[in-house]
Amino acid sequence: MKFDFTTRVNRQGQGSMKWEDMYNKKSDVSEGVVPLSVADMEFHHPDKLIDGLCDHLRTSILGYTTATDSFKESVVNWMKKRHNFEIEKDWIVNTSGIVPAFFNAIREFTNEGDGIIIMSPVYYPFYNAINFQNRKLVDCPLVEKDGYYTIDYDLFDKLSKENKVLLFCSPHNPVGRVWKEEELKKLAEIIKKNNVFLLSDEIHFDLIMPGYKHTVFQTIDEEIADNMITFTAPSKSFNIAGMGLSNIIIKNDKIREKFVQGLGNTASYPFTAMGFKACEIVYNECEDWLDECVEVINTNQKLVNEFFEKKHPEIKAPLIEGTYLQWMDFRSLGLDYKELEDFMINKAELFLDEGYIFGENGKGYERINLAAPTEVIKEALERLDKALNELK
Repeated sequence: MKFDFTTRVNRQGQGSMKWEDMYNKKSDVSEGVVPLSVADMEFHHPDKLIDGLCDHLRTSILGYTTATDSFKESVVNWMKKRHNFEIEKDWIVNTSGIVPAFFNAIREFTNEGDGIIIMSPVYYPFYNAINFQNRKLVDCPLVEKDGYYTIDYDLFDKLSKENKVLLFCSPHNPVGRVWKEEELKKLAEIIKKNNVFLLSDEIHFDLIMPGYKHTVFQTIDEEIADNMITFTAPSKSFNIAGMGLSNIIIKNDKIREKFVQGLGNTASYPFTAMGFKACEIVYNECEDWLDECVEVINTNQKLVNEFFEKKHPEIKAPLIEGTYLQWMDFRSLGLDYKELEDFMINKAELFLDEGYIFGENGKGYERINLAAPTEVIKEALERLDKALNELK
């Protein structure tokens, strides 16, 4: 491989959220254990990003900074090249992250008590954005059959007659689905029929496994495109969440103005000089690094899948279609969700994201972050194998 996806990174003492969380959960963690929970990567950054940021530091002032024309061009070009998604520079609204962006959207486009539809199990800040702002959480659970998840269109049609906002996850976190174009079209027909406002979180849209294709929801239908917000960022793709920059794509002028006004009402404009430049660099110069990264993730997911099929077939870890997060079904162990969490932490020394945080129908599941050197994944599976054999 051209890039380094094998060197282990010790992030202890760097303020990494998942590393700090690991030590908070277990103070006597064995040497060499790497947490595989929060969705950032355990890989070194591409050299072009580091070198580009160093050059930028030598010539720039880190004062209040806004989007440059060259930054906007990099975003427009990336969307077209990577996703055949044609946007205009004026459609881009920058925020400090995806989560504050959909918090802002819900606050600005709904009233307290309004119903917001989600499709669980789903990314846990979705719940917070609704519950913390006194909106009504309306669940349209995904349908699971043999580890494969699909949308319950009939239920969504019923729910969307009274609840006019859908907070959608595409690709889906945590179940790893990349929605097919025909699935999105079917969903779009219901959205249009019932005049639903669409909030589409597509932060993982660059992380698609071989053989699959992500379709940006906004490209499905012009009427849909004019009544929705698309949430994107370079943060998952290139592991730069700490740069605090997302690109929110809003075609409709009035919707965009209202969204921007909401940011102003909470003084939430991003001024991240390094974030703007980091995004510009990775979109212009680091696509080959991303392609290799996806190859490593694909290798790791196959490793996890084969481990369970060969050694513990009662536990299911289906191959994912997108994201770098694999959804694993441990319900066959007969443990309740708190016992499962204790088993993972104290017996297997595995620090994952517990399924229950993604909703009631996530209990008994675990989400593993695959964006780590393959040897790290192998070691984690070896610890799990030993713990499972002792449990049995």
